[in-house]
Amino acid sequence: MTTAAEEDASRLETDDEWTVRLRHVALEKLPPEQLLPATQPAYVASWIYVFGVLTVSALVVIIASGAVLTIFGPSWWHTSTAGHFVNSIHIWSVEVFFFTMVVHLWGKFFMAAWRGRRRATWITGVVAVLAAVGAALTGYLSQQNFDSQWISTQAKDGINATGAGAFFNVLDFGQMLMWHIMLLPLIVSFIVAIHVLLVRIRGVVPPFAESSEGS
Repeated sequence: MTTAAEEDASRLETDDEWTVRLRHVALEKLPPEQLLPATQPAYVASWIYVFGVLTVSALVVIIASGAVLTIFGPSWWHTSTAGHFVNSIHIWSVEVFFFTMVVHLWGKFFMAAWRGRRRATWITGVVAVLAAVGAALTGYLSQQNFDSQWISTQAKDGINATGAGAFFNVLDFGQMLMWHIMLLPLIVSFIVAIHVLLVRIRGVVPPFAESSEGS
């Protein structure tokens, strides 16, 4: 017959439990005050630091509008007024996404954003750009209009020349649609999430220190 005190003691956490060890590692590597900081360095007020947030914001709109288009299908976005509107939001959020992402990429390139043990942050950002290009291509191929037909026939020979056409058939609407609405969004979202997490861990890259030469 065990007492209440003995039952409470049996419930005490020990470092032998993998969940406890995992939580300790997570809190050590990702402290809450670092993941969700209340303040930022003064240099973050510069306009160049805004484009990363704008890119993520545009991605959220892309995913939300794309989910609506996925639910109702091609006939809806081609024939319905509401479908035209949501489709326009989707395409323009893609335009904003790529514009802000490219500005963010080049801005960080000229700032040497891999400084201070931030190589992984830089690499995930570049990989996210490449994955987003694939998502955009399959998106154009999924439009079910003359543009998508033209793009697919023009891309076919080039992709077949690389050998990728054996499993990536740009003329197959069903395959391209599945790549666009399922696989590539998951890949882009995962890489962007890792990228943002690394930014939180390593911090945003500071501007170059002013040189004292010639002063």
